[in-house]
Amino acid sequence: MNEKEYKKKLKQFHKHSDRHILVVETDMSFSDIQKVVALSDKIRKAGNELVGLMRKNYDQLIRTKRYRKLRKLYGSTEEKKKRKVLASQLSEMQKQYHVTWENCRTSMIPIGKKYGIDAVFALTKAEDVWRGIEKCLYANGKILHFSKYGELPCIRAKQINRGIPMSVKDNQLQFKIGKSTFGIQLKDRFQSDEVQAVLNYLAEPELLDKKALQTFVDEKYCINTYRPCYATLVPKLIRGKYRVYLHLTIEGKAKPKYDRFGNPRHTFGWIEADERPIHKIIMRMVQLRKVARPGITRIIIKN
Repeated sequence: MNEKEYKKKLKQFHKHSDRHILVVETDMSFSDIQKVVALSDKIRKAGNELVGLMRKNYDQLIRTKRYRKLRKLYGSTEEKKKRKVLASQLSEMQKQYHVTWENCRTSMIPIGKKYGIDAVFALTKAEDVWRGIEKCLYANGKILHFSKYGELPCIRAKQINRGIPMSVKDNQLQFKIGKSTFGIQLKDRFQSDEVQAVLNYLAEPELLDKKALQTFVDEKYCINTYRPCYATLVPKLIRGKYRVYLHLTIEGKAKPKYDRFGNPRHTFGWIEADERPIHKIIMRMVQLRKVARPGITRIIIKN
């Protein structure tokens, strides 16, 4: 397998593998927290300005009778050829009225420069706005809404080496935003296990990627590599005090949780039942946060 094929297969593995998010509190100083809150408010203002622009274009598009008629015909037509022709006409009208992802992305560039926002954070906010436009265009969305004063949007950079880069120092994870460097607070065993798994990956990333790719090619199965994908900062106002939490998106399934005695907190299993059909029985175990899936002669318990 040459380098080009290896990168292509690795990209497929990343696409099919699971993801989970580790939520931990940062150990930022008071001044750094205020900077993060100020940046979050700038992102809110830039997002509102982009929402106003895209909302105006979307309203102009919806007011046209031709677009409304085409959308109605598209929903009532079942033939694939006719639907394809109608879809192309709808797409052309969206381009004509500047309601496309490309227009949303390029419109955010001068807005981000105006508010002094990093290009990665501005692009992420543009993706959030476009997601709302897609709901209005293709789903049951009615209107785009502005963010209210006091709402603090998350600061996300979908690249681990840009925006909020991550590094390892003294066997601990460190993050950086702007000129501020900060770490994270580990308050339980689950968080410690997750961070240790990430550190193990960063110690030998190429070896673990090759092992995961080999398993994916041979057995069509994705193993847990615990590769850090990207980080997100979420400021929150709790009891009159600002706190900043880090949401670290990690490749693979989450580590199992244990209680203080070392026993699994959420166990898997099944409950035997009578031979009579029980496919209509739905049992929800609220205390253990489990849902029972009815079978023919037994109920399978899953988290």
